[in-house]
Amino acid sequence: MAESRLRPSRPVFAGLLAGLAVLLLAQTAPSAWRDGLRERVFDLTLDASAPWRPATPETRIAFVAIDDTSLDAVGPWPWPRETLARLVAEVTAARPAAVAIDILLAGEDERSPAALARRLAEATGRAEIAALAPTLTDGDRALATAIAAGPVVLGWVLDPRGADALAPVPVLLREGVSLDGLWREAGASGPPPRLAAAAAGAGTLSLPGDADGLVRRVPLFVGAGGELRPGLALEAARVAAGASGYLLSADPPRLTFGAVSRPLPPDGMLRLLPVAAPLPVIPASALLQGGADLASLAGAVVVIGGSAPELGALRASAQDPLTPSALLQLQALRQLAAGIVPLRPAGATLWEMALAVLSIAGAVVVARRLGPLPAALAMAMLVAALILGSALLARADWLIDPTPAVAAALLAFLAASLAGFSEARWRESRLRRRFEQHLAPGVVERIVASPNSLRLSGERREVTALFTDIEGFTRTTREAGPEQLVAVLDGYFEGVTRIVGEHGGMVDKLVGDAVHALFNAPLDLEDHPRRALDCAVAILAWTEAYRASGPAAAIGLGRTRQGLETGFAIVGDVGFGAKLDYTAHGEAVNMAARLEALNKELGSSICVGPAAAARCDPVRLRRLAEVDLRGIGPVPVFSPA
Repeated sequence: MAESRLRPSRPVFAGLLAGLAVLLLAQTAPSAWRDGLRERVFDLTLDASAPWRPATPETRIAFVAIDDTSLDAVGPWPWPRETLARLVAEVTAARPAAVAIDILLAGEDERSPAALARRLAEATGRAEIAALAPTLTDGDRALATAIAAGPVVLGWVLDPRGADALAPVPVLLREGVSLDGLWREAGASGPPPRLAAAAAGAGTLSLPGDADGLVRRVPLFVGAGGELRPGLALEAARVAAGASGYLLSADPPRLTFGAVSRPLPPDGMLRLLPVAAPLPVIPASALLQGGADLASLAGAVVVIGGSAPELGALRASAQDPLTPSALLQLQALRQLAAGIVPLRPAGATLWEMALAVLSIAGAVVVARRLGPLPAALAMAMLVAALILGSALLARADWLIDPTPAVAAALLAFLAASLAGFSEARWRESRLRRRFEQHLAPGVVERIVASPNSLRLSGERREVTALFTDIEGFTRTTREAGPEQLVAVLDGYFEGVTRIVGEHGGMVDKLVGDAVHALFNAPLDLEDHPRRALDCAVAILAWTEAYRASGPAAAIGLGRTRQGLETGFAIVGDVGFGAKLDYTAHGEAVNMAARLEALNKELGSSICVGPAAAARCDPVRLRRLAEVDLRGIGPVPVFSPA
């Protein structure tokens, strides 16, 4: 009995264990694999949330691209710095809000005529050549002049071996600001002092790749040589805003420059949206050859960078495997202007685990409480709700990963469903084994289809008990041979149990030559006293024909005596472990046994008790006698007319 009470909870345990196993696997998996999967999920949720984001004023930005067309028209890369100076001068002439150069201008110019003259003078020691240098074209001088004429931001890269000095940028940190996840290097490599001094600002060009090699973030701040330094896009936004520096505050962490205030990610990185909106692209050759429309540059933040492979500025990103780094900087500028700063909220991992645990519990409840189709629909709705919820949170710039909850819920549902199916098959098999020898096939199918209709642990219900016995069977066992007797009994029991089943009864047990049957158990049987009486009459007719022919006649099989009575009894499983028997105990059962024995005294074949007789058609019965039963008193006994 204890074992059967525990079995229904096994699917629950299976579902919970499967779901928790998923969470354990998610926590113990290699961080590169786990983080890569999470970032791909965030790509999807951010992409899905894009149509729901509120409209924001369009930021004026533009991309001046050194593309294949420009290289064909102007010449191969690298271009002379005087050519870059002409390009910068053309851009600044359009009066942009800021210009960011997404090209590392490392070291001094060594290719211009002035630079060559200086080198030759140093090598030969000839003063007249040194005096000639100031009169020749100087690439650095020309570029510095062009940079100083406009609000130009230059770029530098993080370099652990770099020793270049970077122009100071005011960064004020209020108490409590912590950037523990900041990307830091011991040094940096940047433009030469002449160019750096002419620029309005400087920001890093370095872009970090994720575990899968994709660039999804642009630095807002990095650490270089122990100093806090801005990224190129942020520095261009500061220069465009006319701000003199940055203010970093805590609780919650925020970045402020000028009139702009934005959330500050703890790692100093701006997470990019996976899909970028189109933006104006102007080939550099069009500016250099005087054929460009400069109206799109006026008042805009312009990024000058390369889109041709020769410049080595292509990065693999969530947008495209060959994305110009300048476009990533421009997207960062657009998100800063629109206030789109996706963040992982504090305690995000704990929230994800809590959501996963709740999803596991919901999946197990769905698997146990609903049928297959409703459960599948409910699970589909749960998964859709988790995904939709993460997309809505992404719209609010909160990055919550639904993958643990979805995976754990699905596996918990599958495990609970399979365990429930296995349990159902086990229960069905067990019920069939227990009742197929006692009930008609149709009744067994009803029990299997609705096992909850049974109360196997015990119940009080009205039943009609029918007991049979073969007259003179002890003498027959002494006179008949063993094989003959067994063959006759096999045929006898087959016929009697078949008739019981045909009338809706249940064969409780076979004891020696006797058959004990119950009507109205284990399922409700309408008009069960009448059905039991019909069954008794049919058994008598069949057994009389059976014992008059064949092997039964040869061994002198006696007539069948029967007793039946109606009343309340306690029915249910009796026994322990695998030795369980569904049977009945009560006065009606005892009366049926005593009435069967009365047939011997009264010379009858069927004795019907008063309770059963009162529920049958009186025309079908005749009163045999009134018998004084010990412990009960006078009892009228009836028999079929």
